[in-house]
Amino acid sequence: MAIVNTDIPISSERCQQMIRSITETYPFCRSETLTETAFGRPVQTLVIGNGPRKVLYTAAHHANEWITALVLLKFGEQLAQAIAEGTSIGGMDARAIGESATIYMVPLVNPDGVDLVTGVIAEGSLQYETARTFGAYYPQIPFPEGWKANLLGVDLNLQYPAGWLQAREIKFSQGYTRPGPRDFVGRAPLSQMESRALAGYTEVIDPALVLAYHSQGEVIYWQFGEPVPGARALGQRFAEASGYELADTPYESGFAGYKDWFIQTFRRPGYTIEVGMGENPLPLSQFDEIYKDNLGILTIAAMPEE
Repeated sequence: MAIVNTDIPISSERCQQMIRSITETYPFCRSETLTETAFGRPVQTLVIGNGPRKVLYTAAHHANEWITALVLLKFGEQLAQAIAEGTSIGGMDARAIGESATIYMVPLVNPDGVDLVTGVIAEGSLQYETARTFGAYYPQIPFPEGWKANLLGVDLNLQYPAGWLQAREIKFSQGYTRPGPRDFVGRAPLSQMESRALAGYTEVIDPALVLAYHSQGEVIYWQFGEPVPGARALGQRFAEASGYELADTPYESGFAGYKDWFIQTFRRPGYTIEVGMGENPLPLSQFDEIYKDNLGILTIAAMPEE
């Protein structure tokens, strides 16, 4: 019986349970808690493999893009199972992946916001009503399904010190000047526990590459500033494997993101991958196609570059 159920929306508690079940079923997998949010929900990792190539995959920076968390969790379960059984995944030998790479995954960067969007936080509760108060300043954004931020009203993917002042100028000009459902950059870079913990974790791991999963658009963004050698070519391999478009990041969303900070800080390849098509949150009816499209990216990224 599958551990990762992709028929119902994710929540912070279900994410914890699935990570725990994967590590208990496959003892060569491990997990740790990076931090707790302002409301006490843990941000957890799932780590598979013991090879020298370190890669870091993240998902659900944005609350209503929670389907991306299920992509990483499903990949983690299937990779672990294939390693245990000595079979392949995505056309590659799973044990070879585990011997070549250590894959660090943070499936739920924004557990507070995800619990709001997926209905775990009850209407009438303090957390719900606080978020609704923030949302009232932006009546054009549907509540709660339009929520992207954490429960302090800060967009976690506009929190990184890579053109943060440019992001602030752009978002303020668009009217996002205070805590709300989306696009508020916060009072300073890395002011939120979630973004600060992920940045610190990245610095400790020192990965060769990062993937940042978002939705939607079926597009892969690969650059920030001066191009990193080899980044476009690897991105093209991802595009061919997935059928997604490899594209330059639009200017108005081109600053202060996690992959932007990684590229600027480490001068290594980093990618934002926008899965699926439609309006967020994407329906679970798209999950199987999204997972199929991205399995090649997830496996290719883990293997030593050719």
